[in-house]
Amino acid sequence: MEDQVLLGFIAIAIGVAFGVVLFVPFVAISYRRRGRLGLGRTLLWLSALIYFWAIWTYTLLPLPDPDAIRCVGAIVDPMSVVRDVQTALATSGNPLRHPALLQLVFNVLLFLPLGVFVRVLAGRGVVVALLAGLGLSLLVEMTQLTGVGGLYPCAYRFFDVGDLLTNTLGAVLGCALAFVVPRSLRGSQVSADADLARPVTRGRRALAMLCDALAYGFLSAGVGVGVQAWLQYIANDRAAVLDGSLASALSAIVPTSVFLLVILVGGRSVGDIAVQLRYTGSRLPAPLARVLRWAGGIGGLSALSLLGGLFGVASSLLILLAIVLLFTTRHGRGLPGVLSGQDLVDARTDAAARPTPRVGRAQPS
Repeated sequence: MEDQVLLGFIAIAIGVAFGVVLFVPFVAISYRRRGRLGLGRTLLWLSALIYFWAIWTYTLLPLPDPDAIRCVGAIVDPMSVVRDVQTALATSGNPLRHPALLQLVFNVLLFLPLGVFVRVLAGRGVVVALLAGLGLSLLVEMTQLTGVGGLYPCAYRFFDVGDLLTNTLGAVLGCALAFVVPRSLRGSQVSADADLARPVTRGRRALAMLCDALAYGFLSAGVGVGVQAWLQYIANDRAAVLDGSLASALSAIVPTSVFLLVILVGGRSVGDIAVQLRYTGSRLPAPLARVLRWAGGIGGLSALSLLGGLFGVASSLLILLAIVLLFTTRHGRGLPGVLSGQDLVDARTDAAARPTPRVGRAQPS
């Protein structure tokens, strides 16, 4: 039981990790296909990631000691499923407690979510669910048959045609059950209102800030790892690898410069682009306003920290100020809006068609 719980935690951890890595592109795609980021659909996609890894952890882990494995063959008779059911029914006592029948039920239940994901997330029907279930099950069974792709000298788990049948049945049943989900909530098609401007909220601005932080962090980590790998395997400079100063410097300079370039070219940060926001309306020249917009974001604040000393302290204080201004400025325009004198609008709003704010409806700046 403890092993099963551990495997579950491993699947959740890997699924969440992949979810964090894919979060920014997921947000961008959601805003372009559905006009917003829905909590329910986000959780469903996260569930799909966790489910995918759960399939592998529960079918392949824990990996045994190569010296302790017992080589097994393959069960290629599809009628073995029928015989297992007959055996369970013929045995005295509750047939639902018979190991063979429990294994069949588990195989069906294991692939039920796959059918649901095919119907709800992909918007496809029973045929696609059948092929997806068969394909994924075959991939798992072949991994077992080949000793985890040759990692072991022989198969230590049975390749079972019966598992292929019951897993595929589970995917088909899951797809059929998901038919009760309203059609409007199924599929990945572009919503009819995806291009319509929506209110700019502080939550949406906070989401943009989160996307900026994740994009900056992953770019910084990628640069740092890349530099260390270059020093280790190409430059063969182990002293520089152990020192780490070059990787540390470039992992800050490169993402800071990339964010500056992105904002100078398009006027928007990675997070702004993801959630369809735009800063506009400054009386300053556009290039200067964009530099100030960058200075108030994670790129500029991180650049300040590069100077070290009191500047590093100032950077930390400004990050706290940026969080406070998120909740106290109009639409959450925050520190970038204050520095550049710009307001925050939906990027899908046509500038010529924006309504003039009515007197008495102004919000605090």
